[in-house]
Amino acid sequence: MAGARQLSGYPWERPLGATSLGDGRTRFRVWAPSAEGGPTLILNPGRRLNAGPSGELPLEHAGSGVYEVLADAPPGTDYCFRVGRRRFPDPASRWQPYGLRGPSRVYAPVAPQPFVPGPLAEQVIYELHVGTFSPEGTFAGVIPHLGRLAELGITAIELMPVAEFPGARGWGYDGVYLSAAQSSYGGPQGLQELVESAHRLGLGVLLDVVYNHVGASGVRALEAFGPYFTDRYETPWGRAINYDGPDCDPVREWVLQSARGWVADFGLDGLRLDAIHAIFDSSAEHIVQAVANRVHAVGPGRLVIAESGLNDPRVMRSVRRGGYGCDAAWADDFHHALRTLITDDHDGYYSEFGRVGQLAKAFHRPHVHDGDYSSFRRRRFGAPADDLPPEAFVVFCQDHDQVGNRAFGDRLPVEARPLAAFSVLLAPFTPMLFMGEEYGEDAPFQFFSDHIDKRIAEATRKGRRAEFAAFASFGAEIPDPQSPQTFADSKLSHVANRELASLYAELLRARRELPQGESGPISFDEDARWLRVGRGPFELVCNFARVPLTLAAGEMRMRLATHDAVQLAEGRLTLPALSGALLAMREQPF
Repeated sequence: MAGARQLSGYPWERPLGATSLGDGRTRFRVWAPSAEGGPTLILNPGRRLNAGPSGELPLEHAGSGVYEVLADAPPGTDYCFRVGRRRFPDPASRWQPYGLRGPSRVYAPVAPQPFVPGPLAEQVIYELHVGTFSPEGTFAGVIPHLGRLAELGITAIELMPVAEFPGARGWGYDGVYLSAAQSSYGGPQGLQELVESAHRLGLGVLLDVVYNHVGASGVRALEAFGPYFTDRYETPWGRAINYDGPDCDPVREWVLQSARGWVADFGLDGLRLDAIHAIFDSSAEHIVQAVANRVHAVGPGRLVIAESGLNDPRVMRSVRRGGYGCDAAWADDFHHALRTLITDDHDGYYSEFGRVGQLAKAFHRPHVHDGDYSSFRRRRFGAPADDLPPEAFVVFCQDHDQVGNRAFGDRLPVEARPLAAFSVLLAPFTPMLFMGEEYGEDAPFQFFSDHIDKRIAEATRKGRRAEFAAFASFGAEIPDPQSPQTFADSKLSHVANRELASLYAELLRARRELPQGESGPISFDEDARWLRVGRGPFELVCNFARVPLTLAAGEMRMRLATHDAVQLAEGRLTLPALSGALLAMREQPF
């Protein structure tokens, strides 16, 4: 159509950053409308941005604040941009070999081998933190454990954020360079080797990405180039990204190219979008929808999973139906309903949970709050999600938030773990395990950081202490997030509880026997604390009481139980405290 905008018609829609052409030359392109007179490319600037010999090249203005140059610079060449009198890394850097304050490096990803993940309804996700998963704390350190996970029945690992963050240790949610794989983990090549190793074993790889803010250590560097941030909104963690203000289009493209690059260039099989409720965007096409479209366009089976604190089914509804088009979302309500039944936790947002009927509701769809009144929020919250398939909800009994955001990062109590695993792995939703839970890991997962700015480091310490100041028993004992010991204490021991490990293996085998689709019928007794959930010819029977319980079982037989003490005889099922049994119709083979 005459006058219609063609793909890549705007300068910022062309590839940003350093694009190797394969002949020793690299095209450098950067959006820098705030650089008076334009930025300058500096090749081989030395390890520190203000030191070492360099070769300088002016960039040509391609329009709309985008500057570019074609230079003799093979992969492995270090570079940075001079803006005014200061030198900065590339905002679209793929590799920061010396961390946030060092130069960027040209990286040419190896074209990934084809891999098509299985359907979402068959996925079992395993969340892990690269730095604490192995003694090495690197991408390479994960690889020797992949075979065990695949054999157990895990279908995809989900990496906590790896975009370059301050220092050498941290959770990753304060990343700055959205497209650069963390240097202390092994950089982009290490990530590619991990992905290839996982694919050879049939495991998919998902990546947690943070597009609601960047770490405070990188704000000034990005602002030197252009209006990456807005003052119209504020996130709980810092400056909001400019998704809908003046000059927002190149910022949106910076994020969208990051999302596509992880999947298309590194071979990742999908993204988990952190805290999309803290992404502020009034655009006709919300940035979350745009990310989902960009990732899905890479190829079949690519997933976009959202973390949304809104219980809003629009997140997973198709664009055609007015939604964002994400494939799934984390279901916190299922976790809260379960945890408050199997532990004594009833503080904070747990205060409005603890009834068996809430978990019964969650087994139908995990939005316990689906438009009813939330006493914690003091307002109505959520919306019904019956129109979405069960697999669109990711459920868990442990994750990095629910463990790591506790004062001491402690995991579920030992006595609660079998019934928690039973409830999650046999639910009709997409289950997710947190690293180590499958064998009863006792090491905590504490909050740790390695901020390179003293002011930010001290603010992090004070903030962590203030968060738990109301709990007198904690006081000064709260682990110092900046201490290397806090990080070391969070390393997995890989010491297994054989009985629990055996239960997880059996639950995952049984899960493959259950029919896909929603639960039903569901019944419960609030006073007696039991719950029964139908799964086709199977039935889950749970005792959330602290005393034994006997229930009628009719003609059914037992497929598995959480404890040896569970008994089924003469049509009567006896369950000890905090236990469960999977029953099957007598004609059901297993």
